[in-house]
This record gives sequence, structure tokens and C-alpha cells, in this order.
Amino acid sequence: MIKQFIGTKEFYKRIIALTLPIMIQNLITNFVNMLDNVMIGKVGTTEMVGVAISNQLIFVFNLCLFGAINGAGIFGAQFYGNKDHQGVRHTFRFKLIISALLTAVGCAIFFFGGKMLIGAYLGGEGDLKDAEASLGFGYSYLLIMMIGFLPYALTQCFSSTLREIEKPMLPMVAGIMAVAVNLILNYILIFGNFGAPKMGVNGAAVATVVSRFSELLTVAVWTLVYRKKIPFIIGAFKSLYVPKPLIKQIILKGMPLMLNETMWSAGMAMLNQCYSVRGLDVVAANNIMQTFWNVFSVGFLSLGVAIGIIIGQMLGAGETQNAKDSAKKLIAFSVAVSIVMAFAFAFCAKFIPMVYNTTQSVRSLATLLMLIMSAAMPLEAFANACYFIIRSGGKVVVTFLFDSVFIWCISVPAAFILSRYTDVNILVLLAAIQGLNAIKCLIGFVFVKKGSWIRKLVSN
Repeated sequence: MIKQFIGTKEFYKRIIALTLPIMIQNLITNFVNMLDNVMIGKVGTTEMVGVAISNQLIFVFNLCLFGAINGAGIFGAQFYGNKDHQGVRHTFRFKLIISALLTAVGCAIFFFGGKMLIGAYLGGEGDLKDAEASLGFGYSYLLIMMIGFLPYALTQCFSSTLREIEKPMLPMVAGIMAVAVNLILNYILIFGNFGAPKMGVNGAAVATVVSRFSELLTVAVWTLVYRKKIPFIIGAFKSLYVPKPLIKQIILKGMPLMLNETMWSAGMAMLNQCYSVRGLDVVAANNIMQTFWNVFSVGFLSLGVAIGIIIGQMLGAGETQNAKDSAKKLIAFSVAVSIVMAFAFAFCAKFIPMVYNTTQSVRSLATLLMLIMSAAMPLEAFANACYFIIRSGGKVVVTFLFDSVFIWCISVPAAFILSRYTDVNILVLLAAIQGLNAIKCLIGFVFVKKGSWIRKLVSN
């Protein structure tokens, strides 16, 4: 009974070889984002709140982009498993086109509607002047950050395709270089060090934009220079031609994943808006918690990306029974990793908020929020692993029901009712919403066990 959840040494070597570079890149990125957050938090609470809300909106854009790119990536992984480099090349081109379109739409929405969207998070309890100040800081930060949307999108096209062909080291190296640039420029521009102007939150935005361009330059130049080792890039830019049958397949099977990611991230944004009703202190404390949650959850989240790639390659190669057996082991491994990180998160919860220049009430609240989220981490890991397994076979309807429909039909209504029509405090509210993920885990378990996700999407 237990052995079916435990793999061989070779099995774990393959997982770790693929996951570790992704994990290191994400860990470094989130660690630097954490340092950004701490630096902005040292400037002031109103600045931190404004930037936190803007980043919540950018998160929705990033997840929309992630969904579109990885929706196409289902085919990229299966093409590679089928040793079809031309198919990988066509998939890469599709990613470039859809990324450019989404960037244009995202910039238009944030430029014309940014103030209204940020203001939706500032209507809770708190000082009106603080709310107005946070709105100003958040919007100016958002306008600068939009400059980096396109290079970020193009970088994701390269990085995701390289991971799908089991070359994750380059995205990791490029990511490390980018976060180094970001960190150095943050220190210089936020506080005005080395004779530079003291730019505050705008300095943080400028630093991020410069790092986006440096990351794109690194990954694109390296891929082109070593193109003989990366067949899909040879001739990739001679045209933007993508066969119509493949476009139709990606739209039918992959684009619903973009819609899913967009709706899921919008659902998360809505949950945070519900939490913000409890006041600006909650917005600040929630920002601290989520910043460090991103660091401690990087293990199981990176494993999810690797799970989607590994299972997708098995399906593309026609190894259906192997994919089914591996799915159980991958879920178990992801949960085990999350339990270790949950204990670490809980241990650090008391000390983390002390580095912020904010009130003691915000610090204490942030600690309690972290303890709740550490208890919820194994549930998140289980659901995340199920999501990527179901997604690998292109079961878009099931994926959509499992992810977006769940958050909008269960989590968001529960949060809305509890925040608007009851007096429960934020701790009870957050614990209740996280507890609902147990239902999601049960649904995921049923779907994975049935095996209806096991499908080969590409032909020989």
C-alpha cells in the first residue's frame, strides 16, 4: 500500500534534476521580492500597502500570461516527448504571439482602470488620508511596472519552452542574474544610495523593469548562441507561421487554461479584497504574510511545474501506465516537501514581521496569519499537484471546474458573506476559507484516481 507512493532513486533523481533549477530560480526571485517588500516596508506602511495592492493586480496579469503560455506548453512537452522539434518550434511561436496580445490588453486595462482597481482595496476601516496616499503610491508604481510587462512575457516564452525540453538551467541562471540586478538597483534607487536620487516606491519599480530587460537579454542571447543544442530555436524567427490545426488544438485545449488561470488569480484578488474590508492593518499584515508565503511555498509550487512536464512527456511518449503510477508518487512527494516547509514557516512566523517599519498590531497580526497558512500548506500542495496532473492530459473542462469554478463558486462567496455580513475577525475568516481547500483536495483525488486525464494529444 505504501510502496505505490514511493518511487525509485532514479525516479527522484529525475524529479529533482528538473525541479531543482526551477525551484532555485523561483526561490531567488521570491527571496528578492521579499527583500523588495522589506525595503519598501522600511519606507512606510502607506507605501507598502500601495505597492502590495498593485502587485496583487500584476499577479492577475502574470497568471493570465502563465495560463496562456503553459496551455500551449502542454503541447510543447508532449511534442518533445514525441521527439518532434518542429512541433516545439510552432508551439514557441504561438506563445510569442499570444504573449504580445495579452501584454497590450493588460497595459490598456491598468492604464485606464488602475486607480479604480487599487481603490477597491482601500475602502475598509482606516484613515482616509492614508488610503489616498496608498492609492497614489500604488498607481505610480503600477505605471512604471507596465514598461516591464513585454520583456517579462517574452522571457516566459523562452523559459517555459526550455523547461519543456528539459533544459531548465538557463532560465535559472538568467533569473539569478535578473534578481541580482533588481536587488542592487533597489538598494540604490529606493533609498538614494551612492548619490542616486531617493525614489522610494518608484525606485523599486524602475529596478524591477531594468531586471526584466536584463533577464530577457540573457535568456534570448544564450539560446540563439547555442542554438545547435536547442533545435526548436533554429528558424523560429524566420516567420510567425503556426499550422492552423495546431492553433485550433491549442485554442481548444490550451486557451481554456489561460481563462482558468485568469479567473483563478482574479478569484484570489477578490479574496484579498474581502480580507481588506477588515481595514488597512489587515492589508499590511496580509501583504507581509503573502510575501513570505511565496518564499516558503516555492518547493511544492516548483514541483507542480515539474509534475506537469514529466507527466506530459510520459503521455506524449505513450507511457500511460507509467504516467498513472508516477502521479501517485509525485503527489506524495509534493505533500512531504510541503510539510517540511510548513514547519519552517511556522517557526519563522514570530520573527519575520520584526524587520518591517510598521506598528506592533500589524506585526502580531502578520504572525498569526502565517501560522494559519503554515497549517494549510499541505492542502495547498496536494491540490496543486492534482491540478498539474489533470492539466498534463489536456482535460481542460475538468481543470476549469477543479480550479476556477471552485474558487468562484465556493471560496469567494464564502469570503464575501463572512466579510460583509458577519463580524468574524480576519483570523477566523482566513482559516475558514483555507479549510475549504479540503473539499478541493477530495475532488482532485477523485479525478486523479479515475485516470480520465490520461490522454496523448500529439501524433507520431
